[in-house]
Amino acid sequence: MKYYILKELVTYLKKECNLIKHIKRVENNTILIEFSGKNNIYFDLSKGNSLVYKKRNDSFLNKDFSAPFDTLLQKRFYNGKIENITLHNDDKIIRFYVNSKSSYKHFSTVLQLEFTGKHTNIIILDENSCVLEALRHIDGFSSSRIVKVGEFLEEVPKQSFVPKIEKVDDIEELLFDTFSVKEQQNISNLKKQKTIQLEKNCRKLDKLLNSLPKKEDLESESKELYEKASLILNNLYQIKPYQESVKVYNYEGLEVELKLDSNGNPSLYANKLFSKAKKAKKKSENISLEKDNLSQKELFLKRMILNINNADSIDEIEFLYPKKQKNQTKTKKAEPYETFFFNGYKIMLGSDERSNIYLLKNSKASDFWFHLKDKNSSHVIVQNSKKTLHIDVIYKAAEICAKFSVDFGGNYLVDFTQRRNVKVQSGANVLYNPYDTISVKI
Repeated sequence: MKYYILKELVTYLKKECNLIKHIKRVENNTILIEFSGKNNIYFDLSKGNSLVYKKRNDSFLNKDFSAPFDTLLQKRFYNGKIENITLHNDDKIIRFYVNSKSSYKHFSTVLQLEFTGKHTNIIILDENSCVLEALRHIDGFSSSRIVKVGEFLEEVPKQSFVPKIEKVDDIEELLFDTFSVKEQQNISNLKKQKTIQLEKNCRKLDKLLNSLPKKEDLESESKELYEKASLILNNLYQIKPYQESVKVYNYEGLEVELKLDSNGNPSLYANKLFSKAKKAKKKSENISLEKDNLSQKELFLKRMILNINNADSIDEIEFLYPKKQKNQTKTKKAEPYETFFFNGYKIMLGSDERSNIYLLKNSKASDFWFHLKDKNSSHVIVQNSKKTLHIDVIYKAAEICAKFSVDFGGNYLVDFTQRRNVKVQSGANVLYNPYDTISVKI
């Protein structure tokens, strides 16, 4: 933080803020202070990138912090009256002098916010500058300036240079702009983090696709194995025990040499070849389905990357591709579909034909089904036990259906109805009636 911004901020705080209504830590290094008049200001004391900002629309994280530091924040500053706010020692340190009371005692406490490079910290002090708690505890091995509960807090060494002073036209607007810059940087970093993982998964699928044998090769292998096994059985009379090879005439009248198994039983070896031929034949019949499923999974990942790159908020990115919980891996493997959670509803997306069929077979009559109107698309199921869905859930499910079914933005029509109205014809092909239609823009 720049010195002149902090100086202007202190002037603003002294004028606008006389009461701390609420205070809490909302991120690892960030506290939110709600001053009187619902004036919410965030103080981010991250080392090397400390910031003060305001949000136009406040959204609070669900994470709760319960360290001794957080407990004392609540105890000493909740509904606390601000007696004074200073730029301490004319340095990049803001001090709030606060009086608060419990049911039986009054407290006079200092909240010290240090935006001072390597000494950046949030420290709670008593009237005598004795440390009550701190965001970061510093011992004598880490720094010459100790920050330890019960110890007197020494002053931060003052810099010798004269700080640059610039004019701030509107400090509130500057705080809003600071958050916008921070948010865009966070969005950019999160997109990069998510897409790196998705691209890695894409490369794995691509490698797997390229490693699959060709249908023609499998059919040729099956034919060769079957012919070899047949020739061995037809010429058993001239094969001696433990013979390594035998020369016979094939069905075209040409002499060929057949290598034999060293186990000494040509009949068992022939049966083994028949079994291999059968497997190769079956694999050749299913290889197209396997390739289609892998291609559809790869297409889904590419659309996920596209949708993440088009997202304009952290909430939207986390909704599309949330961080896996520690206990989620096994559950995820058991689900042959993609899952999203919105406003307490579970939204399930079929990413390929196999998962579309699974959703149709395993959904309940009261669930809601979504599909692009008159187009091939993924099937989407919203788990539901009521006759209706809230319009926000309908729109979100329709949006998911469109986003993961097409590759271009635009307006799309999505049909939806309860699963009881959807009749499966074959595979994932269905007929449905009655139904409603909603238009979504992606």
